[in-house]
Amino acid sequence: MSLNCNNLARKKNIRNKLNNIIFTTNGRSAYLFDVWLLIFILLSCFAVILESVPSIAAKYGTLLFLIEWFFTLAFTIEYFLRIYSAKKRLKYIFSSWGLIDFLAIMPTYLSTLYPPLAVLIDIRILRLIRVFRVFKLKKYVTGGNMMMIALAKSRPKILSFLLFVVLVSVVLGSLMYVIEGQKNGFDTLPDSIYWAIVTLTTVGYGDVTPVTILGKIIASFIMILGYGIIAVPTGIVSAEITKEGASKSED
Repeated sequence: MSLNCNNLARKKNIRNKLNNIIFTTNGRSAYLFDVWLLIFILLSCFAVILESVPSIAAKYGTLLFLIEWFFTLAFTIEYFLRIYSAKKRLKYIFSSWGLIDFLAIMPTYLSTLYPPLAVLIDIRILRLIRVFRVFKLKKYVTGGNMMMIALAKSRPKILSFLLFVVLVSVVLGSLMYVIEGQKNGFDTLPDSIYWAIVTLTTVGYGDVTPVTILGKIIASFIMILGYGIIAVPTGIVSAEITKEGASKSED
């Protein structure tokens, strides 16, 4: 009886230590785990990107194949260690992070067991999303929290601003449709609104250009307006970050 109790206590202790290393930032081991996880994620995604280049895949296909299996096995071990050490295993498995962890390793196994599923192999790039786990590192926690709070507080202002941009694009696009017409490439209202959005965002593909004097004047106005619009969301978020930083300093 005593032996069983000792075994259970030992297993619980191991599980708690793994949970501390994998799910928290407490201690050097947890920090090193996050750092190495980040390195593995970036290297595995870099390998996936290289594999998509035909010339590189043809020359280094075998090496990339071995590298892929190395990272897949490493992430598989990590995934099962997360399940084993999680305080609520089902909650982790069906959480967004748990699903991302699962999808990051499954394509390699599926493509091996059933080759037609090789089309799913590019899902491996989901590993890159796991980089956001870096925000667990202590020196990023404060900055990450401040950014998220600032974005949340900025949401109403940004949504109002985006609504304004949409309305401006629809109005000016419709105006260009009336002024330029189909003969100058503004075939439909959606095409004209698309042109207005492209011009307003300063992308300017140049597939359609105004011909009339009035159309050029409106296009110039949209271009100038576009430069002002770019700065607005940045200013809104920056102001909220400054406020949040000031409130933290006061605390």
